[in-house]
Amino acid sequence: MRAIWKGHIRFSLVTIPIRIYNAIDPGQTIRFNQLSKETKNQVKYEKKDKVTNKTLKNEDIVKGYQYEPGQFVIIEAEDLEKIKLKSTKVIEIEGFVNESEVHPTLFDSPYFIGPDGDLAAKTYALLMHTLKETGRVGVGRVVLREKENTVLLTPHEKGLMLYKLRNPKEIRSISEVPKIDEVGEVDEDQLNLARTLVSSMSKPFGEVDMTDHYHEALREMIMAKIEGKEVISIVEEEPEVVDIMTALKDSIEKAKAEKKPMKKATRQKAAEAKKKAG
Repeated sequence: MRAIWKGHIRFSLVTIPIRIYNAIDPGQTIRFNQLSKETKNQVKYEKKDKVTNKTLKNEDIVKGYQYEPGQFVIIEAEDLEKIKLKSTKVIEIEGFVNESEVHPTLFDSPYFIGPDGDLAAKTYALLMHTLKETGRVGVGRVVLREKENTVLLTPHEKGLMLYKLRNPKEIRSISEVPKIDEVGEVDEDQLNLARTLVSSMSKPFGEVDMTDHYHEALREMIMAKIEGKEVISIVEEEPEVVDIMTALKDSIEKAKAEKKPMKKATRQKAAEAKKKAG
């Protein structure tokens, strides 16, 4: 695994040399290229002046900020140098907070953090175990690609992870969602059935099927095209909408029925194991 960033974690007088790695595997993403319908050649992206339609080179382009419709102020490279932050190689920890205080909507890109060198490994391990013991996570700042980001450091298995965090100001209020004000109280009988259904369907997160079935179907379709096979389309039927009470009751029965074979199979395996041991 190749590091994408090298620097330090710093909190108070403690400094830990680290490296950061992508937690997302780009190989799992299917990307398409744009091709000419006639020649099947790749389409070239060109930067053009929207008014004159003239093709521009990189040296012909400047950055501009639109402060009014059609009105731009030009930002030169020297202007950006004046506000460039001093360090781009240190993650400054501002403090440690309970993870429950950080709302999931703020989480952005995940990264792995690893120690940079043998000496760093001990201090790295100390921070990781301390966060686990205290139930805290570190919130800090780091400059990546000339932009200051708020980040979250959290323990993960035998190491540490870093998440870029969105600014809370970027998150809209759920009160803006249409019809949200019409959500009110629910029928007590329906609520009891819903609780029973949730209880019957409860399972560890690791047992939940997280397979991206569309991704698998897409990859199979691409391989079929490569091999010259016919691509077969499957049309899914629209799910039937039924009365909520009927749906809840039927769902509970379905969940119970699905759990019974599992218990039976477990008992059968235990009996077989006991028989072999005897």
